[in-house]
Amino acid sequence: MDTFVMLSRLSTLGGQTLHTHPDRLADVDAEVEVMRCKVIGQWALLGQYDFLTIIEAPDAETAAHLSVDLASRGTVQIETMAAIPLQRFINKLKGDEQLGKGEVERE
Repeated sequence: MDTFVMLSRLSTLGGQTLHTHPDRLADVDAEVEVMRCKVIGQWALLGQYDFLTIIEAPDAETAAHLSVDLASRGTVQIETMAAIPLQRFINKLKGDEQLGKGEVERE
């Protein structure tokens, strides 16, 4: 499973729905599992976004599909990003397929 970060902003309708039915957040978590994804953690935020959600999904296409489906309700706008585990990224940097590997550092 791959990891994805979802940053969400509630619409006016979403804010009204959540205010009236706070348990709706747990319902959405259960719906996410129908799409073969899993909510790893979720936080309410102050600032530009209302929620930060970390999910696991089988692939980027599934995460994108989930994001579109949730946003299609009109209650939330979502920005979804892939999160690459740091060790996996480091391993890729150490791999043979490099454009600049072996070049002299520039000052």
